[in-house]
Amino acid sequence: MNGDVTESAYDRYLAQRHFASLDGLRCLSILPVVWHHATPRPLPGIWGKGPAGVDLFFCISGFLITTLLLREKARSGQIALGGFYLRRALRILPLYYATLLSYVVFALCLSPTLPQRAHFFRTLPQYATFTANWFADFGVSHPILFSFAWSLCIEEQFYAFWPWIVRGFTARSAALAMCALLILDACAEHAAPVGYLGRISQSFAAPIGLGALVALALAERRIFDVAHRLLGTPWSAPLALSAVCALLIWQAAPLLLFQASLALLVASCVIVERHGLSFLLRARAISYIGVVSYGLYLLNSTAIGVVRRAFPSHASASGFVFCVSLPLALALAALSHRYFEAPFLRLRERFRPPAANAPSRAPSFLGDKRARVPSP
Repeated sequence: MNGDVTESAYDRYLAQRHFASLDGLRCLSILPVVWHHATPRPLPGIWGKGPAGVDLFFCISGFLITTLLLREKARSGQIALGGFYLRRALRILPLYYATLLSYVVFALCLSPTLPQRAHFFRTLPQYATFTANWFADFGVSHPILFSFAWSLCIEEQFYAFWPWIVRGFTARSAALAMCALLILDACAEHAAPVGYLGRISQSFAAPIGLGALVALALAERRIFDVAHRLLGTPWSAPLALSAVCALLIWQAAPLLLFQASLALLVASCVIVERHGLSFLLRARAISYIGVVSYGLYLLNSTAIGVVRRAFPSHASASGFVFCVSLPLALALAALSHRYFEAPFLRLRERFRPPAANAPSRAPSFLGDKRARVPSP
């Protein structure tokens, strides 16, 4: 592959406003999560690996948020954090708080003697402030209402600090800071948590950091050159997905190796738009599930609860609950996306930074101030 071809691929990557394959990856992320919520107890082997879908969500989020921040900085030389946080709030908070309010109503209808009711209201302030993963007591034997909020807490905590680092640091320094955070997180994972400080130190999700590192790496022209040779072929994305599946099946697989395979999968699906998984990830049904995946994540537990109450004799049948609740959850997510989330999403578009027509300076690991990139 000659330099001109790679330069063209690099320009196309920087100009790409929407990575269509990531919608398909979101679909591959959310379906295992719904399956996991449909199982009444942890299952052995591959059937119990549903939570891995959240790791893929994290990796996608880390990549996308970092890419958006880098491109805004490349265009204008700065990042408007106020606009960033307003756009994030309009995307996440309306449905999140609406769902939380519905759980408040549901909990009020439960018997005051039920422990899950008392636990929910005790934890409600943490759910409302995205600190449940730090302060909530999840080590209980009874069902936990709204427990899936832990992943949204991690996302919001990532948004709280990472844009400041990307804005204030060079790309190289931001990458070093993220590497240091990943190392500290790995060390904390092997230490027994002591109090709230220990839980906070273990609350960072490595996949979201690995996704951010993918974005930082691909924004650098010379690193992109190497990555494009390795990951830009038609067979790169299928191989990456195969590696993810193999590591899921391998019970003794190191967690960090699995998380790194997710980062490679994301990279292979964005470095070129047409790849070996395009036919799957860009299929209309799969892509649509990815588009409404946020609502599906928040609402699938509601659908599962409805199915279990409607069919009590099948409440412990994971396959039945999954197959019946998934269409209901999809319908709820589709209605939410069209009639509830859409006005906030349209409002969010008003606060996007303007796209410049002139080329802008590319962020660089290596400090190459001569690199020029087209505005996305």
